[in-house]
Amino acid sequence: MALAVLRSRALAGMHAPEVTVEVHLANGLPSFTIVGLPEAEVKEAKDRVRAALQNARFEFPAQRITVNLAPAELPKESGRFDLPIALGILAASGQMPSAELDGYEFAGELSLSGALRPIRGALAMTYAMVQRPGDGPLRDGASSRAFILPRASADEAALVAQAVIYPADSLLQVCAHFSAEETGPRLERHKCRPQAPVDMAAAPDFKDVKGQGHARRALEIAAAGGHSLLMSGPPGSGKTMLATRFSGILPPMTDEEALECAAVQSLAGSFKISNWKRRPFRAPHHTASGVALVGGGGTPRPGEISLAHRGVLFLDELPEFDRRVLEVLREPLESGHITISRAARQADFPARFQLIASMNPCPCGYLGHPSGKCRCTPDGITRYQSRISGPLLDRIDMQISVPAVSHDELRGQGPGEASSLIGKRVERAFGRQLERQGKANGGLSEAEIETLCQPDTAGEQLLQSAMRRLDWSARAAHRVLKVARTIADLDAKETPGSQHVAEAIQYRRGFVTM
Repeated sequence: MALAVLRSRALAGMHAPEVTVEVHLANGLPSFTIVGLPEAEVKEAKDRVRAALQNARFEFPAQRITVNLAPAELPKESGRFDLPIALGILAASGQMPSAELDGYEFAGELSLSGALRPIRGALAMTYAMVQRPGDGPLRDGASSRAFILPRASADEAALVAQAVIYPADSLLQVCAHFSAEETGPRLERHKCRPQAPVDMAAAPDFKDVKGQGHARRALEIAAAGGHSLLMSGPPGSGKTMLATRFSGILPPMTDEEALECAAVQSLAGSFKISNWKRRPFRAPHHTASGVALVGGGGTPRPGEISLAHRGVLFLDELPEFDRRVLEVLREPLESGHITISRAARQADFPARFQLIASMNPCPCGYLGHPSGKCRCTPDGITRYQSRISGPLLDRIDMQISVPAVSHDELRGQGPGEASSLIGKRVERAFGRQLERQGKANGGLSEAEIETLCQPDTAGEQLLQSAMRRLDWSARAAHRVLKVARTIADLDAKETPGSQHVAEAIQYRRGFVTM
């Protein structure tokens, strides 16, 4: 009998708990059994591992092979366990030394030839492996072990600066690393390549937008404070054009934010090294399902709201989305995360996104247009606008009208203000918020609003008057205070004044209705 023990990682939402891969060889009729709650992809590892070992000119043991993936209650999915299983068989059968294996963790899918294929979630696994300053207890069983994984996944894994990454192209290279003498062909540590600053030159620029000064101002405030925004206006007024330029004025990402964002995208298999520190912009079609928006599936995967973490979620033609789909946004807009529960498992994903939405004011789209084209009935307009529920509207910080631009304004004006200039003002205002409370105004809790967003006496009186006249809820008042606090930060004022509260109020009642 022989036993080999190696370490790998599973994926459970954003967490990557450690998995112990135990390989046991015993006498008896030849068999190959994998236990430990494996999914179908893990069970299929038997055939991949057998072919890979034989094609790499190793002997496949004619014994009873039992592979245990512990802990047994944790579901195991994907082909990332192929490499540790193959190495465990070689170590247990004496075809490679096992003395150094305890200092490493392994993940990689094997082809039938023994080549290593890229894996999903490499960054998330590496993110969980290391302890970073300020984390306190080790994260998800974090360790000081080195990580051996496919070369195609090494760049994203090496973004975690403290991790020790050894990329490999094949099973043979990994075996040579442990079997080599002092001067033998050992794997080289992958260096974390310094990333170039995000180049926004090729991104859409606000200078292309003519007119719409009110909407541009609202987007600047939303970017500075992390506020959600709904734009209503007729077709061709520039709502989509404005929204697609919004991410270009957001403040730069910190290293921690970039790692969180990249880890979520790594879980979905969509991370590209060229997008490092670039805020995501997600724009799902209005036919998207609730699962596509918030995530889910038998093995929970992140949805659009998580893929937009620390970035922008743009929902065009908002009333065209299924109402039940839109209602799932209510909790993430408040909490900044989503919990997906299934019968056998539960997964948590971050979802701190900025919602930018657009809509037409009526079924034909021309309500309030200077041409007077709209022929929609009051009942039709009410039914159309009621597709967006009151509780969801209440959670959107800013709601503005984007009127049609006249021909003279469109043809007579020169280029507008560039995104780079707007972005500098946004960055300064955001810096004041970080210095004061460590986060954007849009993420303030009710208790923090009471202490950090209180206006002067005139501003308080104006807000109370607006609440009585417009019959606002307490949530609506809190959101006005947060927007007023952001406007004051843009003006470099310590306390929101009546002019800041007045501007915040107009961003709350500028939505075109009957």
